[in-house]
Amino acid sequence: APAPCRLSSGLPVNIGVLFVPQQEAWVVERMGKFHRILEPGLNFLIPLLDRIRYVQSLKEIVINVPEQSAVTLDNVTLQIDGVLYLRVMDPYKASYGVEDPEYAVTQLAQTTMRSELGKLSLDRVFRERESLNANIVDAINQASDYWGIRCLRYEIKDIHVPPRVKESMQMQVEAERRKRAMVLESEGTRESAINVAEGQKQAQILASEAEKAEQINKAAGEANAVLVKARAKAEAIQLLAAALAQQHGSAAASLSVAEQYVNAFSKLAKDSNTVLLPANTGD
Repeated sequence: APAPCRLSSGLPVNIGVLFVPQQEAWVVERMGKFHRILEPGLNFLIPLLDRIRYVQSLKEIVINVPEQSAVTLDNVTLQIDGVLYLRVMDPYKASYGVEDPEYAVTQLAQTTMRSELGKLSLDRVFRERESLNANIVDAINQASDYWGIRCLRYEIKDIHVPPRVKESMQMQVEAERRKRAMVLESEGTRESAINVAEGQKQAQILASEAEKAEQINKAAGEANAVLVKARAKAEAIQLLAAALAQQHGSAAASLSVAEQYVNAFSKLAKDSNTVLLPANTGD
């Protein structure tokens, strides 16, 4: 059976002098037993005794993981595939640790994917896609260390759900969208009502402050009017007292009082048919 090789040209023939390309490792056996690994550059071998058994590429390898079925925690069957990125770290282990390291890693990736999906519900599968990829990489690296291969990263390509589940998911998304719209509308109505109430409150405060200021001004005006009247009356009394103190002031005062009496009686006579006269009116 031909030895595993990742190069399209096949295994090189030992002609004694060999040139190993960059980023390749050639595993040499001598008389059927591992002898050494040829590094990039010029190398010399013994014809007939030495044989190049494996050629390992040290470049990053991209492998498509075939689509497979997996069941989630809530019993939803998914069709899922992915892409695997590998690199050979130890050419010796990659040659003798496993028959076909790439196939082994691919199978391990599929097994790990099914196991990890069984721990998650359908919603979490879509939300925790990155953590799912990281868990698969960790699980692969724990096993592939004995194969001389390291998984650099794993990416889920497509996740296909059953048609009925897809329809229910779309209905759920639409319901959630309508719910958010109703919440936003109710919040807008609430904010509008709060703004209207706040405006009415401010208007009432301003109206009450204006009424208060008006009452204060009115009271101040009335107080000033009373004060002016009081001052005028006081000045009139002072003038009257000064006049009484002068000569013939008493007679003038009596004449003024008599005039006031006459005016008062005249007013009473107009308002009523009955007029009561004091006994000393003639005085």
